[in-house]
Amino acid sequence: MEQYYSMEQYYRDALKAGQKEYRACVSGGQNPVLPVMDDFLPEERISLGIKLGVCQIPAEFIVGTKTRGRTRSFARNFMPILPENTEFAAKWESLCKSHLQEGIRDPLKVYEYMNRYYVEEGNKRASVLKFFDAVTVMADVTRVMPERGTGLESDIYYEFVDFYRYSHVNFVEFSKKGCYGQLLRYLGKGPDEQWTEDERRAFSTAYYNFRTAYEGRGGMKLASTVGDALLTYLKVYSYADLCAASPAELKKSVGKLWEEMKLQQEKEPIEVKPVPVERKTNIISKVISNTTAAVLGRKVGFVHDKTPELSGWTHGHELGRQYVQRVFADRMETSAYFSSPEEPEAAVLEAVRNRCDVIFTTSPVLLPASLRAAVDNPGTLIMNCSINKPHRYVRTYYARIYEAKFIIGAIAGALAETGKIGYVCDYPIFGQIAGINAFALGAKMVNPRAQVRLEWSSVGGRHAAMERLRSEGIRLISSMDNARLYEPGQTLGLSFVDGETQKLLAAPIWRWGVYYEGLLRQVLNGTLKAEYESSSKAINYYWGMSAGVVDVSVTEAVPESVRRLAGYLKEGISRWIIDPFIGPIHLQGGEVAGEAGRPFDLEEIMAMDYLVENVEGRIPEYDELSSTGKATVESVGVEKAKKPEKGPGSL
Repeated sequence: MEQYYSMEQYYRDALKAGQKEYRACVSGGQNPVLPVMDDFLPEERISLGIKLGVCQIPAEFIVGTKTRGRTRSFARNFMPILPENTEFAAKWESLCKSHLQEGIRDPLKVYEYMNRYYVEEGNKRASVLKFFDAVTVMADVTRVMPERGTGLESDIYYEFVDFYRYSHVNFVEFSKKGCYGQLLRYLGKGPDEQWTEDERRAFSTAYYNFRTAYEGRGGMKLASTVGDALLTYLKVYSYADLCAASPAELKKSVGKLWEEMKLQQEKEPIEVKPVPVERKTNIISKVISNTTAAVLGRKVGFVHDKTPELSGWTHGHELGRQYVQRVFADRMETSAYFSSPEEPEAAVLEAVRNRCDVIFTTSPVLLPASLRAAVDNPGTLIMNCSINKPHRYVRTYYARIYEAKFIIGAIAGALAETGKIGYVCDYPIFGQIAGINAFALGAKMVNPRAQVRLEWSSVGGRHAAMERLRSEGIRLISSMDNARLYEPGQTLGLSFVDGETQKLLAAPIWRWGVYYEGLLRQVLNGTLKAEYESSSKAINYYWGMSAGVVDVSVTEAVPESVRRLAGYLKEGISRWIIDPFIGPIHLQGGEVAGEAGRPFDLEEIMAMDYLVENVEGRIPEYDELSSTGKATVESVGVEKAKKPEKGPGSL
């Protein structure tokens, strides 16, 4: 605003803004004046307020007044609505003059509730500062805490309080739980690590530079917050990148990530594809498909985080690559790339440089590198082997291995004379938890006394996990679904373990070759492209027995009657007649999940972060995990296993 205006003209402009807001609120059925804290909070709760002292607060978060005294002087946007010839107008103009000449120095006196501020003293000062688009305002703040456990907003607010305690940053907001902890991890800060003034200033500068780029792209039209968008940026680029980026570079980065940022406003951001889709074709679509095949699918890269010699998981995917190379020998070329833990992005970028137009990254650990490469190379289709991750630029795929686990659990339950069964799991990540629960439910279905003792190979190693089970006298143990190299004490699938000997009974089978063939056929016929373009959500492929990508191998060591039971279950699951997860399911601690008689949605199964009641054990904490376990959990781990955040409520 030009300072050659008279004070009276400034007031007239502010009055127009106030009257416009007042009329808009009335026509929209909203309260046209300032909200009053005394109207929605009892005095006894306000009196318990906690003094925070004088600090900078975001001007945009000043939304109301403490008492009714000034509600008729301002519209809902804090602009004045009283006529020009009033004493109020004269005082407003006087404050306006002081602000322009020397600045308003006296802090407001405000109450903060749910990170919104209600003015007790200084309403006109707040109005003038808002009129001149002040970003922050000095205020003497008293914080009023909401009741705990009253809903999502309350839960997020308590996370904010813990974040604020050490950072004194009050301008970042999120729409989902767990985001303040994620932000700290991206910034390299511990949950109870005090911020320095320089760190606050640097973050504030970076945040508002990012906000300018985000809102310039249209972020104000989205339902998600600036904080949500910032986390999206930090999942792809580092905090150092953010601090070093120029306005032009930030604008370009936000443009690249726009689809990912739009995804954050979706309440259900993931669209699950449970079966391969046969796309109907006509003459025109066949021409388009042939053109697509000429562009996509000529060179296919498979990027692994380990070598086949050291990892059964990688070995299985490598066999899948060799399978599709034989199937599509005359149409495509496939290559394998192996990354290092120190530079997981290097192998992905090598595949991009070699002009692979389809890249499968076969480990959840490679998801961050996959996302960065996909954003920077929009012409390359990159798919990551993981589930329950909402990303627009990376499609994810995983097998419904819990179906096989349910059948193997039933076999274990039928053979467990004492009812005790062991289960060794690798990592507490999405998909693995569903497998544990399905196994336990399958065991209980045929043996109500069945108890599954859960151990984790990522806590102290696989050998130690096996020894803990053996020490408890457990002989039926499920472990090592993707073993290639056998070591003493390891089992493949469900085995009977007696001392140093083990007898294989049943094992789940991941048919990665069949899976990759199905995905690549959908690349070639344009189905994957059409699915992406017709949806605003993240695409997760979650195929199972019905698609032929999951199976169960049962050995002759299992009695014929039990083998027959396994066959019935497999047939029923393949035809969608039998569902391992039908409510209600009783959980540890006495809670119940699901509705009676209703099968769980795939989204519910993917997101499982709890254990059923006949599982003895728990989801490990982050600090208990191995270095590989921590890296995996940071990418696709269930929230309970991620890096701990400060408990809610302390100040």
